[in-house]
Amino acid sequence: MSTLAAIDCGTNSTRLLINRDGQILERRMILTRLGKGVDATGQLDPDAIERSLAALREFRQAMDEHQVERVRIAATSAARDASNAEAFFTPAEQIVGTRPELLSGDEEGRMSFAGATAGLDLGEGPFLVIDIGGGSTECMVGTEAPDAVRSFDIGSVRLSEKHLVSDPPAPEELSNAIAEAAAWFDDLMREVPASTQVKTVIGVAGTITTVGAIELGMAEYDRDRIHHFHLTREAIEDVFRTLATERLADRIHNPGLEEARADVIVGGLCVLVAFVRTLGIDELLLSESDILDGLVASLT
Repeated sequence: MSTLAAIDCGTNSTRLLINRDGQILERRMILTRLGKGVDATGQLDPDAIERSLAALREFRQAMDEHQVERVRIAATSAARDASNAEAFFTPAEQIVGTRPELLSGDEEGRMSFAGATAGLDLGEGPFLVIDIGGGSTECMVGTEAPDAVRSFDIGSVRLSEKHLVSDPPAPEELSNAIAEAAAWFDDLMREVPASTQVKTVIGVAGTITTVGAIELGMAEYDRDRIHHFHLTREAIEDVFRTLATERLADRIHNPGLEEARADVIVGGLCVLVAFVRTLGIDELLLSESDILDGLVASLT
């Protein structure tokens, strides 16, 4: 039996997946905000580094308990944009025993596509997969594998820090954030015409699954209810209107929304709203399988 692990060091969260012969033993997420301030400063914040390293120490303990044989650890948007990524990579390697890989946007997209489409009937393709992260958003089009991958410098943390300074966000702040995201999706449609001709649109990662949890009114997160839930454009717009008009102190009380994500969820929703509006998408299939699953599959 092979026990494998993957760690995703993202802009907003640090996540772990432990898998033994296709069975998930552990799936954990800690909101560490590694990318806090990176868009403005070009550097990883020391406190953000320490939060992420603390998560890795916890993950190392879990991997030891499960006797993990091999692990792949990936860093994405925040580390790509930071001039001091080594300040995180060196201690991370000491903790995990494996050096973090700095994935390009293309590599990140391919791993997300592999995870998102795993177990789906190829007859439901071609697929358009959208992965909204904290610092970047990836869109992938294909059936068995992505024929096109695009990575955009928009995400829940990046747009929140750049545009959404009021509480609640002012209408013009929301409009500016949506307009920035929509411009990227206009580029997607122009450069990848197949993106508008797919059979199934799949949404992965925390912003999108959180919207699903809010729509379902989940007091406690239930992965099985979220996985392959059909999220309509109408529901996305409804959740957006609700959260974008609430003060942060009120927003945190919505069932399905983690308090630690409440300050950036509207920024992520600006990306999602721009996506469904620009491409004319009526429904997304949510997937709890994502880049972590793709990373683990790459070890087999």
